Amino acid sequence: MTQTYLTTQELSHRIKYDERTIRNQLKDSVLLEGVHYIRPFGGRKILYIWERIEKDMAEHFNHSSLCMALQ
Repeated sequence: MTQTYLTTQELSHRIKYDERTIRNQLKDSVLLEGVHYIRPFGGRKILYIWERIEKDMAEHFNHSSLCMALQ
């Protein structure tokens, strides 16, 4: 399976969130190391895994839509 690795800047364009919001609020609370992002070669640079983020966003959207429909 091919994975698409994105920098914080590239991810911010795709999900329409500011880079600082991703770094300061989403990283390590919603976006988890080893699941949604990696640090190649143990360095400081962070690469986000687009397919995993997209999948989790869609699952959350579908779950939220179902809950709203049941109310």
